[in-house]
Amino acid sequence: MTNRSIDRRTLVLGGLALAGLPAAARAEGANRVTYNFGSTFSSVATTRAARYGGKKTVAYATAEKPGTIIIDTKDRYLYFVLGGGKAIRYGVGVGRDGFRWSGIANIHRKQEWPDWHPPKEMIAREQQQYGRTLPEVMEGGPNNPLGARAMYLFEGNKDTLYRIHGTNQPQTIRQAVSSGCIRMVNDEVIDLYSRVKLGAKVIVL
Repeated sequence: MTNRSIDRRTLVLGGLALAGLPAAARAEGANRVTYNFGSTFSSVATTRAARYGGKKTVAYATAEKPGTIIIDTKDRYLYFVLGGGKAIRYGVGVGRDGFRWSGIANIHRKQEWPDWHPPKEMIAREQQQYGRTLPEVMEGGPNNPLGARAMYLFEGNKDTLYRIHGTNQPQTIRQAVSSGCIRMVNDEVIDLYSRVKLGAKVIVL
């Protein structure tokens, strides 16, 4: 697995499923600021995302044990293995050209409404190329690019810097737009988060 610094330039904060937030945070979300990192989406991409019908339990043949996550970056689906030839299939956004990767990792950490720590390289690049000043840290909540939940992918004790996380930009689901992280709509990442155990195996194809 290639270890690259996360560049979340393409994350745009838009509508957010506020499930799990306290009332004060939901109220804050009603007046949220949208941070646009310059993403553009073709009508074809938007149409494809609009056709995503949500998570489904599907037939899925695999020798991997229940609880394993398998991510098909070509078809842009994540499978949570149930066993008995079944899996829950979720639509995901995956890495764009130059940021695609494959390998095996494990869920080392899980976080509800995680803080966002933009890499220094990203902060410098955003300032230089776009004149945008990013915060060093953004607290979790309705304005956060990592969405409602994050699951941190490690190889042994080494952080890959990749995450499975929510997104406030549902039109990017089933698109190749990220910097290697796997993004999900917020209500579905909440569902997956509730099922996944620490140490779970993650296979990225």
